[in-house]
Amino acid sequence: MEKENKGLGEFEELVLLAVCILEGEGYGISVKKEVEKHSGRSILLGAVHITLYRLQDKGLLTSEMGGKSEKRGDRKKRLFKITDHGMRQLHAAQDVRLKMWQLIPPLKPSL
Repeated sequence: MEKENKGLGEFEELVLLAVCILEGEGYGISVKKEVEKHSGRSILLGAVHITLYRLQDKGLLTSEMGGKSEKRGDRKKRLFKITDHGMRQLHAAQDVRLKMWQLIPPLKPSL
């Protein structure tokens, strides 16, 4: 059952977009790097983790444990995927932004 649509915060939108870009390989550090790469800002890993779990609680993401890796000391990664509800929320956010951008009057040259 889908949760009520309360809109997305800007950081939530960036995290959802990063999870989409990573196509099922999104976990804390990879999402952090993807958001930093595209936004040009430094973010805390803890903020990413909190946001990933909040988005999961909202029904916008699902997660499952991935395989172990020696690089991580045989620890598993929690991999996140966007849900259909999450994808609809992203498209709704995109539509709002596009409509608002189209309403900006053209700049008039100053005399």
